[in-house]
Amino acid sequence: MEQLFFRLNPWWEEEVSFNFVERKTYLLKMEQSMKRKDIVILTGLRRIGKTTLMKLFIERLIKSYDIEPKRIFYISLDIYGLEHYSIMEIIDEYRKIHKLPFAEQIYLFLDEIAYKENFQQELKNLYDLSNVKIYASSSASSILKDKKAHLTGREKIIEILPLTFEEYLLFKEIKLSKANSHLLDRYFDDYMQTGGIPEYVLTGDIAYLVELLDDIIYKDIIAAHGIRDKKIIRDYFRLLMERAGKQVSLNKVSKILGIGVDTARRYLSYFEDTYLIHPIERCGKLNERLKSPKKIYVGDI
Repeated sequence: MEQLFFRLNPWWEEEVSFNFVERKTYLLKMEQSMKRKDIVILTGLRRIGKTTLMKLFIERLIKSYDIEPKRIFYISLDIYGLEHYSIMEIIDEYRKIHKLPFAEQIYLFLDEIAYKENFQQELKNLYDLSNVKIYASSSASSILKDKKAHLTGREKIIEILPLTFEEYLLFKEIKLSKANSHLLDRYFDDYMQTGGIPEYVLTGDIAYLVELLDDIIYKDIIAAHGIRDKKIIRDYFRLLMERAGKQVSLNKVSKILGIGVDTARRYLSYFEDTYLIHPIERCGKLNERLKSPKKIYVGDI
């Protein structure tokens, strides 16, 4: 375990400089939370940049705030071999490696926190009993559904969204002078065609988007919820994409797919949990909003 820890935390042995494009809006939010004890949870689409933000912020802690590198610990909890260890055991092992007293403050960056079954209870214990500042991440909004309310009053949720147009230009290294501002509309058209998934914006590799979609559908929905009929989930997603920006009737969807309305509603919640879609209520009076079918918008254009 010690060798793994050193591989994931290179700043313990050498000066690091990550060559990533900064998303300053989110780094500022993380920075503003430093002096509060809140557990900061980064959530959003898979591969939207949560890990990158963690590493950029770690670099900022070391270079701008002079935090001792050994007091910063990053771990991805989905790594093979860690499944038999609790979060508390992993943190204890980290403290032993650096001989860190229990009272000394440490900064924890816990990536893919939802891979640990009882993470809410463990985070609560760390929050209540240790001198820690915790930044965690998850690719599923199910992390927000803390049924036993362990983290109520202890968490701050930061949802990481796809790139804005301004960030898109930054990632593309496009700088427009006032003399060339007439090109802005053309670049905005490109943005609307490309979307805001960071890696795809950088590479333009359509195979990457296909792989990303397959990962989300198979890992975060089918495997996570033990769904046997994989084809129904893919067909359901295709139906939703065909109706993007329109109201979706669960009755119609259930008839087309040959499933019950309750099953259609449950599957829809799985798509929402992974940030693939965002159901939006119609405008109008409350009774109209509650009764009318919601419109479905895609997580990224």
